[in-house]
Amino acid sequence: MSIARWILEKHLVEGRLIFGEEIGIRIDQTLTQDATGTMAYLQFEALGVPKVRTELSVSYVDHNISPSGKQNIEFLSSFADKYGILFSKPGNGICHQVHLERFAKPGATLLGSDSHTPTAGGIGCLAIGAGGLDIAAAMAGQAFYLKVPRVVGIKLVGRLNEWVSAKDIILHLLSKYTVKGGVGNIFEYFGDGVITLTVPERSTITNMGAELGLTTSIFPSDEVTKEFLFLQGREKDYVEIENDLYYDETIEIDLSMIEPMIACPSSPDNVKMVKDVEGGEVSQVIIGSCTNSSYKDLALVANVLKDSKVADGVNLLINPGSKQVMKALEKEGLIDYIIRSGAQICEAACLGCIGMGQSPEPDTITLRTFNRNFKGRTGTKEDLNHLCSPEIAIASAINGKITDPRNLGSYPTISMPLFDFADEEIAFPKGRSDIIRGEMIAPLPLNKMLDDSLEGEVLIKVGDNITTDDIMPAGEKIIPLRSHIPKISEFVFHTIDGDFVRRAKLAKGGFIVGGDNYGQGSSREHAALAPMYLGVKTVIAKSFARIHKANLVNFGIIPLEFTDKEDYDRLEQGMIIELCDVKEALKNKRQIQIKDSGIKLGYNLSKREIETLIEGGTLNFVKNRRPKGRGVFLSMLRNRWLTLG
Repeated sequence: MSIARWILEKHLVEGRLIFGEEIGIRIDQTLTQDATGTMAYLQFEALGVPKVRTELSVSYVDHNISPSGKQNIEFLSSFADKYGILFSKPGNGICHQVHLERFAKPGATLLGSDSHTPTAGGIGCLAIGAGGLDIAAAMAGQAFYLKVPRVVGIKLVGRLNEWVSAKDIILHLLSKYTVKGGVGNIFEYFGDGVITLTVPERSTITNMGAELGLTTSIFPSDEVTKEFLFLQGREKDYVEIENDLYYDETIEIDLSMIEPMIACPSSPDNVKMVKDVEGGEVSQVIIGSCTNSSYKDLALVANVLKDSKVADGVNLLINPGSKQVMKALEKEGLIDYIIRSGAQICEAACLGCIGMGQSPEPDTITLRTFNRNFKGRTGTKEDLNHLCSPEIAIASAINGKITDPRNLGSYPTISMPLFDFADEEIAFPKGRSDIIRGEMIAPLPLNKMLDDSLEGEVLIKVGDNITTDDIMPAGEKIIPLRSHIPKISEFVFHTIDGDFVRRAKLAKGGFIVGGDNYGQGSSREHAALAPMYLGVKTVIAKSFARIHKANLVNFGIIPLEFTDKEDYDRLEQGMIIELCDVKEALKNKRQIQIKDSGIKLGYNLSKREIETLIEGGTLNFVKNRRPKGRGVFLSMLRNRWLTLG
């Protein structure tokens, strides 16, 4: 079997490994970041478990690292200390980069409250992004549930040419398969070309696999992996895992044929060859984020800047992935090249990727080595955000315009150093008794049990590929509110329809109508939790993105799909609709009809998901079953037994 199926089988708790069936798997490790972690920990606390039951759980602060108050950081730090969670301090680095360096293991399962958790797939770890409530359940020892995906083998042959990078490989895949082409799949990489890619390069590819809608992506664990772990002082974590080359489908990519690529505004799949868009005047370049902030990425940048300067009128910012990367650059004498060039070195954090500062001027070209360029994600509504490799980014920064990096001459030789991996910025739990809670740590809102019939207004109708950024925006003003649902709910659909919240409150809830791939992008469960707080009962769409659909179920919002997609055109904002006998229809797996319309709605939900929706969400589902010792808690006990051996 494939690597992915081998790991799934090794961790299987419930169900069968048959495509499309729901399974439950044991989770070895979890990670959270501060924008999603607070809510995940409040949910974990509500489960009443005294300590985390995973092998390892880590709480990272990398999104809002310099808040006006320390409330959220103090909460996360004290919570980690009490419940047995490692705490990565502000400035230590981006969760995906640090976890890859210090904790991810070949053959392990990792669940993270961030859609780019699959970064760890570059080291042979089965790493999946999920909502915070799923993370809370995993930390409590419960299984993580998912539909068995197809495993697609991506055969890499040949070798990349100079100035062509791993970023170009994943952009090439996005150009072919789009942001929804990977839904229901795992991409597993194999072939002679794999050995030519370092672990950081592999992780760039697995990181951006999230933009294809994949469940996850994974590489084999081989001699390249072993060398990476040696440089991290983690040789004991090495496990050789080879592909058995059994796939549902195989796609071959000749690396020698890949050219430098760039994703133009405002979608990661709007990909063009950089030679076809050369010449556009650039105002800002940012190199970093969890996609391209490794030592290899920034050492390349520093070597190019050794004899070059940043062009006049260009603001070049460098966001290192971790403090370890910064130390290595300093040790090798490369920091000085960056400073003397006129570039600005920023903290090891997400920053501009999530709109926390670094916003560009309106209607000016910004090049970023990030993973998403959805409209307005930079913090500037009228942005012209392009995604590219560090090679293209630095070539453009020194020329002042979009530039093919192959014009720079010979590619620098870069060797990996033996890293300084002292973990002084990671706090290990001591077992404190109290948790520090400020006024922004609000009580967790719960949904009520599902009514037999649902009636209300179509509050908003949106198109295809609506992102969780569209539903629940981020940025400097909004991210600090993530632990206060009443306050953050004031911004639901804020960038699309500033009147949505007022209408939802006036109507006391209602329905959302969407197109294909509704809820793509970030794993932020606030895109389900805040609408639930506003009374949204159901989202009716042509299709859903995986993580968002799971989050809707977790918070008791029914994800319904048009059985005839043309019926989408028959619903309009402001209409009053009624769904009758909803509970009975779900119990008996019948279609649900919109009364007096002839519109039929279907759903692809497991028995467990249907029971969860009827109870009003996962927390209600768990609480209502605790006294009986069945269902989820039986899974919890079985999981714990498996964990303890």
